[in-house]
Amino acid sequence: MSDAPTDAQQACFEAGIKFGSLYHQFAGTPVSPASTRSLETAIEEAIENQPYCDSVAVEILDDRVADAIDHDEGYAELTGSLMEVEMRIDYEGTEVRTRMAMEDGYPRMKLVSIED
Repeated sequence: MSDAPTDAQQACFEAGIKFGSLYHQFAGTPVSPASTRSLETAIEEAIENQPYCDSVAVEILDDRVADAIDHDEGYAELTGSLMEVEMRIDYEGTEVRTRMAMEDGYPRMKLVSIED
């Protein structure tokens, strides 16, 4: 059996869990330009409930939501292309900062920094 993960490795793992939860729990949620702020808050508060999650900032981009509405019902389904996310995870004093934003047509989730 190999050695236990370092605090930095565990913090990165925790960040991945939070992103997986955020993306797959909320993808497909109906969103309109009128509901973006309340949905941002709901996502942030839900993910911040998880262990080691210090903060979450979600920005649902109103212009992209408006452009994604392709029927008369007035809403689109939330996807990674419609939002940007930043998270800060604190695991045993190791802080991991992450970000999700569009890159080459795909919502990329990245480690921004790791600090002990």
